[in-house]
Amino acid sequence: MNPDIFTAGGLEFLMRWGHFLAGITWIGLLYYFNFVQGEYFKEATPDAKADATKKLAPRALFWFRWGAMFTFLTGVVILLLRGHPTTGWTFDITIGALLGTLMFLNVWLIIWPNQKIVCGIVSGDASKAGPKALLASRTNVLFSGPMLMFMGSSSHLSHGLLGSASSAALWIVIAIIAALEANAIFGKLHKPMVTVKGIIHCSIALAVVLWVIMSLL
Repeated sequence: MNPDIFTAGGLEFLMRWGHFLAGITWIGLLYYFNFVQGEYFKEATPDAKADATKKLAPRALFWFRWGAMFTFLTGVVILLLRGHPTTGWTFDITIGALLGTLMFLNVWLIIWPNQKIVCGIVSGDASKAGPKALLASRTNVLFSGPMLMFMGSSSHLSHGLLGSASSAALWIVIAIIAALEANAIFGKLHKPMVTVKGIIHCSIALAVVLWVIMSLL
């Protein structure tokens, strides 16, 4: 018998499909900006950089921000379909969703407003806007490793339902994430996050640290 999409399970499947499509678009472009375009801009001639900033970057940013929007919205629907947080959400999906939500907010409240200045869409000081956008973008790369790991582990290697998880582990993990997000808003780009290799290593290290805390406490 064919599955009926007009059920809660069918709706969750459609939302998950949309979540994957939008998420691939969003995170793919996040990595493009940080691993490809940023490195190209360091070597490009002034004319080439100016042309790409005016014509290429705004197009990529369109798909980037709306990919983030639809990833977030479909994710919210999926969580609501799972039921009450303490009875239907795993520890893993809770942390993954927290990271994903912060990344979504960074896109719309920090990266996009400052990139509009950098790209000349709105007026402002590009010398200040650029570093702010870069810090938030690097923070999103930092968060992406553990976010994707915990999204996957929720179904395949879960640490248990939220209500049964260690409250100490939960609050320690949240405190670490909150400190890193505070730096994205008020801090500066620290040396390990400056290079592509460095931010990749930091993202993997953060995933390992959070996983160990969740597993051992």
